[in-house]
Amino acid sequence: MCGRVHSGFYDRSMRRVRDLPCGGMRIFLEIEVRRVACRSCGAVKRERLDFLAKNPRYTKRFAFYVGKRCRSATIKDIAEELGLDWHAVKELEKQYMAEQLRRAGTPAPKVIGIDELSIRKGHTYRILVSDLERERPIWFGGKDRSEKSMDAFYEALGPKKSAGIRLVVMDMWRPFRNSTARHAEEAAILFDKFHVMRHLGEALDKVRKSEYARLTGKDRRFIKGQKYTLLAHRENLTLEGKRSLKLLLAANKRLNTAYLLKESFGQLWNYRLATYARRFFENWRASLKWQRLKPYERFAAMIDRHWDGIAAYCEPENKVALGFVEGLNNKVRVIQRRAYGLRDEEYLRLKILTTMLPPL
Repeated sequence: MCGRVHSGFYDRSMRRVRDLPCGGMRIFLEIEVRRVACRSCGAVKRERLDFLAKNPRYTKRFAFYVGKRCRSATIKDIAEELGLDWHAVKELEKQYMAEQLRRAGTPAPKVIGIDELSIRKGHTYRILVSDLERERPIWFGGKDRSEKSMDAFYEALGPKKSAGIRLVVMDMWRPFRNSTARHAEEAAILFDKFHVMRHLGEALDKVRKSEYARLTGKDRRFIKGQKYTLLAHRENLTLEGKRSLKLLLAANKRLNTAYLLKESFGQLWNYRLATYARRFFENWRASLKWQRLKPYERFAAMIDRHWDGIAAYCEPENKVALGFVEGLNNKVRVIQRRAYGLRDEEYLRLKILTTMLPPL
């Protein structure tokens, strides 16, 4: 309908719509639906009934019931439980999630986190932006992880709200930095320590692989299959894992040195003054001399090139809780596993953006 009010109607018919179940029984409502010959547009249209879902065979509250159930179960399970078609459940859940976003309102973030998300094989990426103060994702889109795709977020946010951003947490991907510097000029850029430590973990793994390639025979047995043991935090290891780590570090001097350097680098995030943090880093970098750890030397050079985004972590106002980012990434991975093979990217977008919102 175009919204014009009419006192008469063109014709009418009875329609059966499904409503909330009661006591395990399916409930259907029989309602009279009228059509109106609109004087404004000249078309015959069905009257608008606000209590119906977008699919007029269901009430809106039934659609929200289905959407709420889908927060903790798969579409297939809910379809079998309620005796509905799989596609009908999916569309009802999408309507529920769209209403969640509408009620959440337009975001005006001050501190944001930017990350790329692989949605399928073949380096197909989308950009995920989160409000780190309210701890919820606020934008999912782009065609890749290019500067143009990052620009799309700031354009959607608008110049005024983009200018109000004071801190942006990201990895060291140049297109993200360039776009942020252009659209949010006053925002400080902080490199996510989880991404930084991941680069250090990759450097340690390269040392492990080079040592495995260098050794022969029985000497390899200490290194083989110990990737997780080296990269995991010591407190996360089982008793057997701790024994394997102790044996590995005692058997290989270079891996022992690389492991200790990796563990000590985490101290960088505890400094409150950038000058002290820089002094620590220079000492850490100097300890690489004569160690023949090329992957670590390349890592140190990368940190030196991006020092401003790392030193920003020393500022008290930049001490944001980054654990939310890792928690969100875990939730997204669960969503992707559940939606395996699903080609509807709009569904994935709604699912991610509403994962931290309260139920209706």
